[in-house]
Amino acid sequence: MKARIKWVEERTFVGESGSGHKVVLGTARRPDGHTPGPSPMELVLIGTGGCSAYDVVHILEKGREAIEDCVVELDADRAETDPKVFTRIHMHFIVKGHALSHDKVERAIDLSIEKYCSASAMMAKTATLTHDFEVVETVAK
Repeated sequence: MKARIKWVEERTFVGESGSGHKVVLGTARRPDGHTPGPSPMELVLIGTGGCSAYDVVHILEKGREAIEDCVVELDADRAETDPKVFTRIHMHFIVKGHALSHDKVERAIDLSIEKYCSASAMMAKTATLTHDFEVVETVAK
């Protein structure tokens, strides 16, 4: 896996993945108070949620569950001193579908966080990872 980061100006950068996708990131504040994109640490947190959501959807689809949506809301704390690693990450999963098995959803989330998600495994080296979930019933399609 490869990536490239190019400095644009001030504290704004463009990251390019080896697959050619680009993302603007940085911490420079524009006059309106906004940043040009997420900070590098926000991207790490987003990546952690994305990694786990991918696993959960994949596991439930393989189990022939009628999953229609998966959202992961993350809340995290960082150390106050450098290098300001994540010290706590809580993931709240909202899984929607028709007649989803509560036990299978729970198992999929546990498998992701404890076995398959590379990002969660890395974050667990410095942060306490916790999670919970809710299953939202939808009408059969």
